[in-house]
Amino acid sequence: MDNGRIALVTGASRGLGAAIASRLGKDGFRVAVNCFQSPDRAKKLVADIQASGGTARAIQADITDSTAIGRLLADINQAWDGTVDVLVNNATGPQPERPLEEYSWQDFEDQINFFIKSPVLLVQALLPAMKKARHGRIINIVSEVADNCRPDFSPYIAAKCAQLGLTRSWALEFAPWNITVNAVSPGWVPTDRHAGVDRKVLAAYQAEVPLKRQGTPEEVASAVSFFAAAENGFVSGQRVSVNGAHTF
Repeated sequence: MDNGRIALVTGASRGLGAAIASRLGKDGFRVAVNCFQSPDRAKKLVADIQASGGTARAIQADITDSTAIGRLLADINQAWDGTVDVLVNNATGPQPERPLEEYSWQDFEDQINFFIKSPVLLVQALLPAMKKARHGRIINIVSEVADNCRPDFSPYIAAKCAQLGLTRSWALEFAPWNITVNAVSPGWVPTDRHAGVDRKVLAAYQAEVPLKRQGTPEEVASAVSFFAAAENGFVSGQRVSVNGAHTF
């Protein structure tokens, strides 16, 4: 158990983020459940974490905006008289899939905002306190598409590859302050956002995976839990792929 350290999970009202927040709550973290468009979902998740004996708080904020990030962190500090020990950069948004000719530059910027701008702004805001404490855990949720790049998906793939690069660069840069930076790289893990996907598409993907199935949000959360744990402070600059050996 991590005895009341504070974890911030972005985009945590649903899907992978909700599973990650729930697991960290069970691990003993006080969990800041960030959301932007689904405050009711976030409040329901907080109630579930509390019902299981954990501590959590829902905070609505646009984590691509530096002013909103400032308010988010001030809310955490005021509520729990502490600063964030573990940051999980999970927030995402629409992921269009079409040929390059049909993308606008704004489509690329949208992905960059979620996967580069947001982590950069959050880490910049948290670094002073983490450096002072000489402790911190930064965990980026990347994707297997950084390895098995596929056509018609270039904005998302470009942003996820860049996020993986940030992970490795920051692991070296922040090491002198005992701040670890790692990545969890899920395969296609079905969540509520995939409810309308054709079963044939799901079956085709599963056939490609050596373990012949898709992962669960809880399995992704387990990998995040490992990187977040106090006893794993000598693991940094690493990526764990949670995809049934679909990529290496």
